[in-house]
Amino acid sequence: MAWTFRCSRTTSPGQLSTSPCRTTSSRSSPTMSCHASAASGPSTSTTISSLLRLSVAPQFLPRSLRVADLAANQVTEIFPLTFGEKPALRSVYLHNNQLSNAGLPPDAFHGSEAVVILSLSSNRLSYLPPSLPPSLERLHLQNNLISKVPRGALSRQTHLRELYLQHNQLTDSGLDATTFSKLHHLEYLDLSHNRLASVPAGLPRTLAVLHLGRNRIRRVEAARLRGARGLRYLLLQHNQLGATGLPAGALRPLRGLHTLHLYGNGLDRVPLALPRRLRALVLPHNHVTTLGARDLAGTPGLAELNLAYNRLVSARVHHRAFRPLRALRSLDLAGNLLTRLPGGLPGGLHTLRLQRNQLRALEPEPLAGLDQLRELSLAHNRLRVGDIGPGTWHELQALQVLDLSHNELSFVPPDLPEALEELHLQGNRISHVGPEAFLSTPRLRALFLRANRLHMTSIAPDTFLGLLHLSVVDTAGNPEQVLVRLPPTTPRQPRAGSPRARRGPAV
Repeated sequence: MAWTFRCSRTTSPGQLSTSPCRTTSSRSSPTMSCHASAASGPSTSTTISSLLRLSVAPQFLPRSLRVADLAANQVTEIFPLTFGEKPALRSVYLHNNQLSNAGLPPDAFHGSEAVVILSLSSNRLSYLPPSLPPSLERLHLQNNLISKVPRGALSRQTHLRELYLQHNQLTDSGLDATTFSKLHHLEYLDLSHNRLASVPAGLPRTLAVLHLGRNRIRRVEAARLRGARGLRYLLLQHNQLGATGLPAGALRPLRGLHTLHLYGNGLDRVPLALPRRLRALVLPHNHVTTLGARDLAGTPGLAELNLAYNRLVSARVHHRAFRPLRALRSLDLAGNLLTRLPGGLPGGLHTLRLQRNQLRALEPEPLAGLDQLRELSLAHNRLRVGDIGPGTWHELQALQVLDLSHNELSFVPPDLPEALEELHLQGNRISHVGPEAFLSTPRLRALFLRANRLHMTSIAPDTFLGLLHLSVVDTAGNPEQVLVRLPPTTPRQPRAGSPRARRGPAV
């Protein structure tokens, strides 16, 4: 017979469970009386629920208990036999209560050696409780007041795989070199939103994901990372590394590192000597002003590079800066100070984001060879139709999404890519759309023309003829409501001399 004890809020904080149950308590011996039934078998269980919010846990629960859910109550005290002496107990949920360390006895889980999930998040714990079940695989302690992990508190939890300690008050003095060293199966460790000034020592080699974002880390030492050679994801966003906090080679021990997040750290250049197998480098909201010819040469396997919202200027971006990145698929340079497209872009790019720069001209050369590019964002720049050179779109044979919104365009740019499916032109100065505006884009599905200078008859009656896939035309926010005629189901033959007729039928 399998028992499940559930005495928690099961909906929103303003609603309670509706199962019938009567809870009574006294200072000496809280008890619970419920209407319940139990059935034997591997897939059946008894559910016991409460209409009231508990301030103390039940003193006795069935020995055969498998799952205990006391979440979202006001529990301040647990008794030795609430969860103790329960050999079948697997999961305990105590999050969103009022538990302090004084309310959790040292022998709270004595005789319960099968617990694999324990949730104590969003309570009032000031240090990591000792004598936790050694069988634990997942431990939630986030959103407490924890400032210290006592020495040896995690020495027996050798099966632990996931440990959540984010949103606490941990400092360097609250940890030591042995805190995590015995966790030989730990894969996921979240220490974000604490007060750490350095990377913790003694990290296990099994660790795959390490969250250290929003701490006070000023410097990363290679010696602290040598034990964590299996690390795949390192998140260091919103710390205080500055120009000197990540010295060259500091991350070299992490040979298998896949993703590195460093945004919001005040870095003034791309870190040197990064792990060669790195696949994603995320560096937005820093102070990077320059990209040299060799700055990215040490990470040829990068598939994603995010340098958005830095201080890059075109004159300081070397024309060979991106050339070593032959595996690059996504490049984000939004929110910089670029006045022209960077050169030497890898031919395998799928996504290129250049919105919120100071681009004033587009030429074919920087986009040459980007025949795999699917998404190009040029929004919030200073582009005019006359600044877009002839043939600019010619080699973008796979481009499906083009964002030219919030520029200074007075009409739809001509000869757009044939594969285009989504075109953003909102927030420009377009006052007229002629009948040949979209002859080169037969696959167009969505067109955004809101907040331009269009009037009721600004779009020619047969503008959308032949666009069989067009289903969205957004013209809101113009001076007048615009008359839009969606296309019929039969395609239109291109006019003689039109761009599409010159290039032949679409493939």
